[in-house]
Amino acid sequence: MNQAALRARQLMSAPPPSAARRITEIVESPLNRFFGAGSFDVGAQALVEEGGVLYCPALEFEISENEARLFDPRLSDGKRKSIYLRGKSREIFGSSASDADNDILRAMLERYRDSAMELVLQLFPTYRGAMLAASTSFRPRPTGVGEASLSWRKDDTRMHVDAFPSNPTHGVRILRVFTNVGAKARVWRVGERFESMADHFLPRVPEYSLWRAQWLKRLGVTKRLRSHYDHIMLHLHDAAKADLKYQRESPQTTIEFAPGSSWICFSDQVMHAAMAGQFMLEQTVHVALHAMAHPEHSPLAVLERAMLTPLLPHRG
Repeated sequence: MNQAALRARQLMSAPPPSAARRITEIVESPLNRFFGAGSFDVGAQALVEEGGVLYCPALEFEISENEARLFDPRLSDGKRKSIYLRGKSREIFGSSASDADNDILRAMLERYRDSAMELVLQLFPTYRGAMLAASTSFRPRPTGVGEASLSWRKDDTRMHVDAFPSNPTHGVRILRVFTNVGAKARVWRVGERFESMADHFLPRVPEYSLWRAQWLKRLGVTKRLRSHYDHIMLHLHDAAKADLKYQRESPQTTIEFAPGSSWICFSDQVMHAAMAGQFMLEQTVHVALHAMAHPEHSPLAVLERAMLTPLLPHRG
Protein backbone atom coordinates (compact mmCIF):
# COMPACT_ATOMS: atom_id res chain seq x y z
CA MET A 1 0.00 0.00 0.00
CA ASN A 2 1.54 3.28 -1.13
CA GLN A 3 1.62 6.05 1.43
CA ALA A 4 0.54 8.60 -1.15
CA ALA A 5 -2.58 6.52 -1.75
CA LEU A 6 -3.88 7.06 1.78
CA ARG A 7 -6.57 9.71 1.59
CA ALA A 8 -7.31 11.49 4.86
CA ARG A 9 -10.99 12.14 5.45
CA GLN A 10 -12.37 13.37 8.74
CA LEU A 11 -16.00 12.24 8.86
CA MET A 12 -17.51 14.59 11.39
CA SER A 13 -21.07 15.31 12.40
CA ALA A 14 -20.10 18.37 14.44
CA PRO A 15 -17.71 21.32 14.12
CA PRO A 16 -14.03 20.53 14.80
CA PRO A 17 -13.22 20.48 18.53
CA SER A 18 -10.38 22.43 20.08
CA ALA A 19 -6.85 21.24 19.50
CA ALA A 20 -6.77 19.92 23.07
CA ARG A 21 -9.75 17.63 22.45
CA ARG A 22 -9.36 16.38 18.89
CA ILE A 23 -11.57 13.68 17.47
CA THR A 24 -9.88 10.43 16.55
CA GLU A 25 -8.55 10.55 12.99
CA ILE A 26 -10.20 8.32 10.39
CA VAL A 27 -8.15 7.73 7.26
CA GLU A 28 -9.42 6.02 4.13
CA SER A 29 -7.20 3.52 2.31
CA PRO A 30 -7.54 1.99 -1.19
CA LEU A 31 -6.49 -1.44 0.16
CA ASN A 32 -8.70 -4.07 -1.52
CA ARG A 33 -7.29 -7.49 -0.65
CA PHE A 34 -6.22 -9.41 2.44
CA PHE A 35 -3.36 -11.25 0.75
CA GLY A 36 -0.72 -9.46 -1.31
CA ALA A 37 -1.69 -6.10 0.16
CA GLY A 38 1.45 -4.50 -1.21
CA SER A 39 4.52 -2.86 0.26
CA PHE A 40 4.80 -1.76 3.86
CA ASP A 41 3.49 1.74 4.46
CA VAL A 42 4.97 3.60 7.41
CA GLY A 43 2.06 6.07 7.23
CA ALA A 44 -0.56 3.42 7.93
CA GLN A 45 1.35 2.08 10.92
CA ALA A 46 1.89 5.54 12.34
CA LEU A 47 -1.80 6.36 11.94
CA VAL A 48 -3.00 3.25 13.78
CA GLU A 49 -0.37 3.38 16.54
CA GLU A 50 -1.12 7.05 17.18
CA GLY A 51 -4.77 6.15 17.81
CA GLY A 52 -6.39 6.50 14.40
CA VAL A 53 -8.72 4.25 12.42
CA LEU A 54 -7.63 2.86 9.05
CA TYR A 55 -10.80 2.47 6.95
CA CYS A 56 -10.68 0.26 3.84
CA PRO A 57 -13.99 0.61 1.92
CA ALA A 58 -12.93 -1.90 -0.76
CA LEU A 59 -11.43 -4.55 1.54
CA GLU A 60 -14.10 -7.24 1.27
CA PHE A 61 -14.01 -10.75 2.72
CA GLU A 62 -15.60 -13.26 0.35
CA ILE A 63 -18.47 -15.29 1.80
CA SER A 64 -19.58 -18.52 0.12
CA GLU A 65 -23.23 -19.39 -0.52
CA ASN A 66 -22.99 -22.15 2.05
CA GLU A 67 -21.73 -19.67 4.66
CA ALA A 68 -24.22 -16.96 3.73
CA ARG A 69 -27.19 -19.23 4.43
CA LEU A 70 -26.08 -19.28 8.08
CA PHE A 71 -26.37 -15.53 8.44
CA ASP A 72 -29.25 -15.79 10.88
CA PRO A 73 -29.38 -14.16 14.34
CA ARG A 74 -31.05 -17.32 15.67
CA LEU A 75 -27.66 -19.08 15.37
CA SER A 76 -26.54 -17.15 18.44
CA ASP A 77 -27.09 -19.00 21.72
CA GLY A 78 -28.46 -15.76 23.20
CA LYS A 79 -25.90 -15.78 26.01
CA ARG A 80 -23.11 -14.06 24.10
CA LYS A 81 -22.89 -11.25 21.56
CA SER A 82 -20.77 -13.32 19.19
CA ILE A 83 -20.04 -16.76 17.86
CA TYR A 84 -16.30 -17.14 18.28
CA LEU A 85 -13.10 -19.15 18.44
CA ARG A 86 -10.33 -18.54 20.97
CA GLY A 87 -6.91 -18.37 19.37
CA LYS A 88 -5.99 -21.59 17.59
CA SER A 89 -8.58 -23.66 19.46
CA ARG A 90 -11.19 -25.30 17.24
CA GLU A 91 -13.87 -25.19 19.95
CA ILE A 92 -16.69 -22.86 18.92
CA PHE A 93 -18.53 -20.74 21.49
CA GLY A 94 -21.82 -18.86 21.40
CA SER A 95 -23.50 -20.97 18.70
CA SER A 96 -26.80 -22.84 18.82
CA ALA A 97 -26.23 -24.38 15.37
CA SER A 98 -26.06 -28.07 14.53
CA ASP A 99 -22.69 -29.82 14.40
CA ALA A 100 -22.72 -29.68 10.60
CA ASP A 101 -23.45 -25.95 10.54
CA ASN A 102 -20.87 -25.33 13.26
CA ASP A 103 -18.30 -26.97 10.98
CA ILE A 104 -19.15 -24.38 8.32
CA LEU A 105 -18.99 -21.52 10.82
CA ARG A 106 -15.68 -22.79 12.18
CA ALA A 107 -14.15 -22.99 8.71
CA MET A 108 -15.31 -19.42 7.94
CA LEU A 109 -13.85 -18.10 11.19
CA GLU A 110 -10.55 -19.90 10.66
CA ARG A 111 -10.31 -18.55 7.12
CA TYR A 112 -11.01 -15.03 8.36
CA ARG A 113 -8.46 -15.41 11.16
CA ASP A 114 -5.76 -16.50 8.72
CA SER A 115 -6.64 -13.68 6.31
CA ALA A 116 -6.68 -11.01 8.99
CA MET A 117 -3.40 -12.16 10.54
CA GLU A 118 -1.71 -12.14 7.14
CA LEU A 119 -3.07 -8.63 6.50
CA VAL A 120 -1.66 -7.36 9.81
CA LEU A 121 1.76 -8.84 9.02
CA GLN A 122 1.79 -7.16 5.61
CA LEU A 123 0.73 -3.78 6.97
CA PHE A 124 2.85 -3.88 10.14
CA PRO A 125 5.90 -6.15 9.61
CA THR A 126 7.51 -5.01 12.89
CA TYR A 127 4.82 -7.10 14.65
CA ARG A 128 6.18 -10.38 13.27
CA GLY A 129 6.99 -12.69 16.16
CA ALA A 130 5.36 -10.29 18.62
CA MET A 131 1.67 -10.82 17.94
CA LEU A 132 -0.84 -13.49 18.87
CA ALA A 133 -4.24 -14.32 17.40
CA ALA A 134 -6.80 -13.96 20.19
CA SER A 135 -10.55 -14.35 19.55
CA THR A 136 -12.07 -14.57 16.07
CA SER A 137 -15.75 -13.71 16.09
CA PHE A 138 -18.88 -13.50 13.97
CA ARG A 139 -21.68 -11.25 15.20
CA PRO A 140 -25.03 -12.36 13.76
CA ARG A 141 -27.28 -10.31 16.02
CA PRO A 142 -28.30 -6.73 15.18
CA THR A 143 -26.11 -4.24 17.02
CA GLY A 144 -27.94 -2.25 19.65
CA VAL A 145 -30.85 -4.68 19.94
CA GLY A 146 -31.12 -5.70 23.56
CA GLU A 147 -28.23 -3.50 24.67
CA ALA A 148 -30.51 -1.47 26.94
CA SER A 149 -31.25 -4.60 28.97
CA LEU A 150 -27.56 -5.18 29.65
CA SER A 151 -25.51 -3.78 32.47
CA TRP A 152 -24.26 -0.35 31.47
CA ARG A 153 -20.73 -1.78 31.64
CA LYS A 154 -21.61 -4.22 28.83
CA ASP A 155 -23.55 -1.72 26.73
CA ASP A 156 -21.33 -1.19 23.68
CA THR A 157 -23.57 1.57 22.31
CA ARG A 158 -21.74 3.74 24.86
CA MET A 159 -18.31 5.03 23.83
CA HIS A 160 -15.41 3.28 25.52
CA VAL A 161 -11.90 1.92 25.15
CA ASP A 162 -11.54 -1.81 25.56
CA ALA A 163 -10.47 -3.10 28.97
CA PHE A 164 -11.52 -6.38 30.53
CA PRO A 165 -12.14 -7.09 34.23
CA SER A 166 -10.94 -10.71 34.20
CA ASN A 167 -8.13 -10.50 31.67
CA PRO A 168 -5.44 -7.91 32.52
CA THR A 169 -3.19 -7.13 29.54
CA HIS A 170 -0.17 -5.62 31.34
CA GLY A 171 0.24 -3.21 28.43
CA VAL A 172 -0.11 -5.72 25.59
CA ARG A 173 -1.96 -3.89 22.82
CA ILE A 174 -5.40 -4.89 21.51
CA LEU A 175 -5.43 -4.57 17.72
CA ARG A 176 -8.68 -5.38 15.92
CA VAL A 177 -9.55 -6.04 12.30
CA PHE A 178 -13.27 -5.65 11.52
CA THR A 179 -15.14 -6.57 8.34
CA ASN A 180 -18.76 -5.76 7.57
CA VAL A 181 -20.17 -8.88 5.88
CA GLY A 182 -23.79 -7.71 6.15
CA ALA A 183 -26.03 -5.87 3.73
CA LYS A 184 -26.32 -2.71 5.85
CA ALA A 185 -23.77 -0.18 7.04
CA ARG A 186 -22.20 -0.71 10.43
CA VAL A 187 -22.46 2.55 12.33
CA TRP A 188 -19.93 3.66 14.92
CA ARG A 189 -19.54 6.72 17.07
CA VAL A 190 -15.86 7.59 17.45
CA GLY A 191 -14.76 9.91 20.22
CA GLU A 192 -11.86 12.09 21.21
CA ARG A 193 -8.26 10.96 21.28
CA PHE A 194 -7.10 8.80 24.16
CA GLU A 195 -4.92 11.51 25.70
CA SER A 196 -7.74 13.99 26.24
CA MET A 197 -10.22 11.30 27.33
CA ALA A 198 -7.74 10.09 29.95
CA ASP A 199 -7.08 13.64 31.11
CA HIS A 200 -10.84 14.09 31.58
CA PHE A 201 -11.44 10.90 33.59
CA LEU A 202 -8.19 10.25 35.49
CA PRO A 203 -9.29 12.35 38.49
CA ARG A 204 -12.17 9.87 38.97
CA VAL A 205 -9.97 6.77 39.09
CA PRO A 206 -9.66 5.41 42.66
CA GLU A 207 -6.28 4.61 44.19
CA TYR A 208 -4.72 1.33 43.11
CA SER A 209 -4.45 -1.39 45.75
CA LEU A 210 -1.90 -4.17 45.22
CA TRP A 211 -3.50 -6.10 48.07
CA ARG A 212 -6.89 -5.99 46.33
CA ALA A 213 -5.32 -7.04 43.03
CA GLN A 214 -3.68 -10.04 44.73
CA TRP A 215 -6.98 -10.96 46.41
CA LEU A 216 -8.86 -10.84 43.07
CA LYS A 217 -6.26 -13.15 41.52
CA ARG A 218 -6.44 -15.63 44.41
CA LEU A 219 -10.23 -15.75 44.10
CA GLY A 220 -9.98 -16.40 40.36
CA VAL A 221 -11.75 -13.14 39.47
CA THR A 222 -8.75 -12.19 37.32
CA LYS A 223 -6.62 -14.60 35.28
CA ARG A 224 -3.46 -12.88 36.50
CA LEU A 225 -2.56 -9.95 38.71
CA ARG A 226 -4.38 -6.75 37.78
CA SER A 227 -1.58 -4.24 37.34
CA HIS A 228 -1.83 -0.54 38.14
CA TYR A 229 -2.13 0.03 34.39
CA ASP A 230 -5.04 -2.40 34.04
CA HIS A 231 -6.71 -0.87 37.09
CA ILE A 232 -6.66 2.55 35.43
CA MET A 233 -7.80 1.25 32.04
CA LEU A 234 -10.76 -0.58 33.57
CA HIS A 235 -11.84 2.53 35.46
CA LEU A 236 -11.49 4.71 32.34
CA HIS A 237 -13.72 2.23 30.50
CA ASP A 238 -16.31 2.31 33.28
CA ALA A 239 -16.18 6.06 33.91
CA ALA A 240 -16.82 6.87 30.25
CA LYS A 241 -19.71 4.44 29.94
CA ALA A 242 -21.30 5.63 33.20
CA ASP A 243 -21.17 9.33 32.28
CA LEU A 244 -24.21 9.98 30.09
CA LYS A 245 -23.41 13.68 29.78
CA TYR A 246 -19.99 12.76 28.41
CA GLN A 247 -21.62 10.29 26.01
CA ARG A 248 -23.86 13.06 24.66
CA GLU A 249 -21.60 16.09 24.67
CA SER A 250 -17.96 15.02 24.33
CA PRO A 251 -16.17 15.49 20.98
CA GLN A 252 -17.28 12.72 18.64
CA THR A 253 -18.26 11.82 15.11
CA THR A 254 -20.39 9.19 13.42
CA ILE A 255 -19.04 6.97 10.67
CA GLU A 256 -20.82 4.37 8.56
CA PHE A 257 -18.69 1.40 7.53
CA ALA A 258 -20.21 0.26 4.26
CA PRO A 259 -21.13 -3.35 3.43
CA GLY A 260 -18.04 -5.14 2.12
CA SER A 261 -15.64 -2.81 3.94
CA SER A 262 -13.02 -3.38 6.66
CA TRP A 263 -11.33 -1.20 9.25
CA ILE A 264 -8.41 -1.56 11.66
CA CYS A 265 -7.65 0.12 14.97
CA PHE A 266 -6.26 -0.40 18.45
CA SER A 267 -9.49 -0.75 20.42
CA ASP A 268 -7.68 -0.16 23.73
CA GLN A 269 -6.92 3.35 22.44
CA VAL A 270 -9.83 4.39 20.20
CA MET A 271 -12.99 5.64 21.90
CA HIS A 272 -15.75 3.84 20.02
CA ALA A 273 -19.37 2.74 20.26
CA ALA A 274 -21.25 0.39 17.93
CA MET A 275 -24.66 1.88 17.13
CA ALA A 276 -26.12 -0.14 14.26
CA GLY A 277 -25.37 -2.96 11.86
CA GLN A 278 -25.58 -6.73 11.60
CA PHE A 279 -23.25 -9.54 10.52
CA MET A 280 -19.66 -8.60 11.23
CA LEU A 281 -16.41 -10.55 11.40
CA GLU A 282 -13.75 -9.45 13.88
CA GLN A 283 -10.20 -10.59 14.59
CA THR A 284 -8.50 -9.59 17.83
CA VAL A 285 -4.71 -9.53 17.77
CA HIS A 286 -2.58 -9.09 20.89
CA VAL A 287 0.61 -7.19 20.06
CA ALA A 288 3.59 -6.83 22.40
CA LEU A 289 4.43 -3.25 23.27
CA HIS A 290 8.08 -3.62 22.22
CA ALA A 291 6.97 -4.23 18.61
CA MET A 292 5.39 -0.78 18.32
CA ALA A 293 7.07 1.67 15.97
CA HIS A 294 5.64 4.47 18.14
CA PRO A 295 5.39 3.13 21.71
CA GLU A 296 5.24 6.69 23.04
CA HIS A 297 1.63 6.88 21.82
CA SER A 298 0.47 3.71 23.58
CA PRO A 299 -2.05 4.00 26.42
CA LEU A 300 0.63 2.76 28.83
CA ALA A 301 3.05 5.51 27.83
CA VAL A 302 0.32 8.17 27.94
CA LEU A 303 -0.83 7.11 31.40
CA GLU A 304 2.69 6.82 32.81
CA ARG A 305 3.42 10.37 31.67
CA ALA A 306 0.20 11.56 33.28
CA MET A 307 0.75 9.66 36.55
CA LEU A 308 4.53 10.32 36.70
CA THR A 309 5.13 6.71 37.74
CA PRO A 310 5.65 3.26 36.21
CA LEU A 311 2.37 1.33 35.99
CA LEU A 312 3.62 -2.22 35.44
CA PRO A 313 5.27 -4.44 38.09
CA HIS A 314 8.38 -5.19 36.03
CA ARG A 315 8.87 -1.49 35.25
CA GLY A 316 8.72 -0.32 38.86
